[in-house]
Amino acid sequence: MAKIIFLQPNFFVHSHSCINNYMPNNQFKKGELYSFITGKASTAIARRLQKNFKQSGIEITIEQWSVLYHLWKQEGQSQQQLCDATFRDKPSITRLVDNLEKLKLVKRVPSKEDRRINLIFLTKEALSLQEKTMELANQTLNEALAGVTNGQIEIAKEVLQKVYDNLSSTM
Repeated sequence: MAKIIFLQPNFFVHSHSCINNYMPNNQFKKGELYSFITGKASTAIARRLQKNFKQSGIEITIEQWSVLYHLWKQEGQSQQQLCDATFRDKPSITRLVDNLEKLKLVKRVPSKEDRRINLIFLTKEALSLQEKTMELANQTLNEALAGVTNGQIEIAKEVLQKVYDNLSSTM
């Protein structure tokens, strides 16, 4: 089962004025649904994390960091696996990996089983960023969650996971 990660890319859906008439489970007032689905909170967290990176002299984007994050969890993934993990398309992952390679943070290695597939490995430079960027990510989430109880966080995680499961099971 996939887990919701707060710093994932957002998607946009436009709400219609009569949406409540057709969606009996929708508990949002007119205009609220757009804000919910666009992920204003996720965008605010990503912007703050980017600011915190910049202030700490870390010159990578949040998108690049999300790729590194998944490689820190499991190095040697294919570009397709990174697409699946980050919810990005192939051209986006190719561009991100190209730029991470230019920054000397990753290297592509052809798969021994299938040379058409490149496996992505971290460099020493990328490994040296892990602790500081994860520390900044935790700091940013702590800032974002100030005043939010553990119970509220658990409810939010359950609801977002259910929304994700509802939509991913129909793909």
